[in-house]
Amino acid sequence: MAFSPCFGQTKYEREFRILKKQFPEKALNYISEEIQGAKRVRFYKEIDSAKISFEAKFKKDKLKYSIEFDENGKLEDIEITIKQVDIPNSSWANIQEYLSTTFKKSKIRKIQQQYPVTEGESPETTIKNAFQNLLLPSINYELIVNAKKEWEHEQFEILFDANGNLLKLRKSLPPNYDHVLY
Repeated sequence: MAFSPCFGQTKYEREFRILKKQFPEKALNYISEEIQGAKRVRFYKEIDSAKISFEAKFKKDKLKYSIEFDENGKLEDIEITIKQVDIPNSSWANIQEYLSTTFKKSKIRKIQQQYPVTEGESPETTIKNAFQNLLLPSINYELIVNAKKEWEHEQFEILFDANGNLLKLRKSLPPNYDHVLY
């Protein structure tokens, strides 16, 4: 699947907690085995300016997972919160180069290793790969960064491919931003 970098978008997103029974049944069936023995399992509904999605967040085997589904219960991606040392050196060097040339100043708030469902791969394979924490050419790295471009400090969500090449840059509003999304 080819991506073309997207720039200049603003991410208007509202995430709120829901009950397990409000989560799509099809999605629960996919992950029911994986959340066995997981700690702090939480279910969320996320509404942004373009779509509605559902997320299950939990901690398992000392890792923090986020599994995202569309509103029909189709798996979109699995994210694992990681640290900079978990990214291969060459990829990290490319990410650092991008941050230093794009922003006057930047501070990484969060890094996630993302396993998107790729064309020709079953959702079950994506789940298996993510829970084995495999470093595959299809993974992405999503960074939440506080940065200074010109004069203002802003928050960005930046997506890089497995090699540290930019896929998407979106300005992100803080989670408590009271903006009507529809």
